[in-house]
Amino acid sequence: MNTLVRMVMMFLFLILVTHVSEAYNNCPKCGSIDVPYPLSTDDNCGDPRYKVYCNNGILEFLSARGFYYKILSINPSAYKLIISPPPIQKDTCYSSDLSSGGLKLDENLPFNISTHNTVMLFNCSERIIRSPLNCSSISFCRQFENNVEEGLGCKNTLCCHYLKDSAMTSHMIRLRVGGCTAYTSMVDMKLGSSFDSWTYGIELQWVPPN
Repeated sequence: MNTLVRMVMMFLFLILVTHVSEAYNNCPKCGSIDVPYPLSTDDNCGDPRYKVYCNNGILEFLSARGFYYKILSINPSAYKLIISPPPIQKDTCYSSDLSSGGLKLDENLPFNISTHNTVMLFNCSERIIRSPLNCSSISFCRQFENNVEEGLGCKNTLCCHYLKDSAMTSHMIRLRVGGCTAYTSMVDMKLGSSFDSWTYGIELQWVPPN
């Protein structure tokens, strides 16, 4: 192999390495959280289809209705991240995202709500009992109302819980006046677990890039 051929091959190899490096360009940390590819906080890193936001050192996920949710953790090898449930406003039974109808993901983006979330609904109307939810006196939501300060404003309201499974929409946790006005969520909740061992969050997953 002559020198010219070797030089051409080296040039092509350097171009390939540069393109691969750019394609898998991780974004800088946001606060204490790494932002792995394909998540993107900037036009110059990650994949813009996987947009997240670094606001004052806090990494956040933006819903389709314009509500920001804090990102608590990211597992890039499993294509998952966990966002914080919206706080229930003090001395009320209203989630802070009630005005936007709860959590709604953009169905044109590569994110969806995973099947590892146990959702608790509060301050529900009687109509909710007709749905396939656990609204019994031993529902997990009763532990939350009775033992967690954030749930005190929801005490003695009709509450229910359900596992977000594959038969349900994977892009929404719905709230509305006349339905339920507050919710929270736990990831990988185990039957019989105590409220003080719950992992609060809403697990989202993404479809990896081609």
